[in-house]
Amino acid sequence: MRPTMGLLREAGLVTSDRGHAGGWRIAVDLKKITLCQLHEALGEPAIFAVGSRNENPQCPVEQSVNAALDSAFAEAEALLLHRFQSITLAELASDFARRKAARLLARN
Repeated sequence: MRPTMGLLREAGLVTSDRGHAGGWRIAVDLKKITLCQLHEALGEPAIFAVGSRNENPQCPVEQSVNAALDSAFAEAEALLLHRFQSITLAELASDFARRKAARLLARN
């Protein structure tokens, strides 16, 4: 957790205070932080956890399949990252609050 938060601090998205009352705080208006900015701040980790297991296969069939999959994953990643540019943390926070309230109402 600490390394992740450190990357966000380096990007200017969070601040931290030490001590008994310390902790992490969001430093930017939630309306101004997008999922794309978070992705970039975290070092642009892989979007998908699937893909070619063998980078240099000897089998021509596996080479062909890998080429097709690599192309499809690259297109999907580009589309997803483009969408990330328009999703803000404020939207996520609002959706979370709405879902939490609905869940509480459903329990009562």
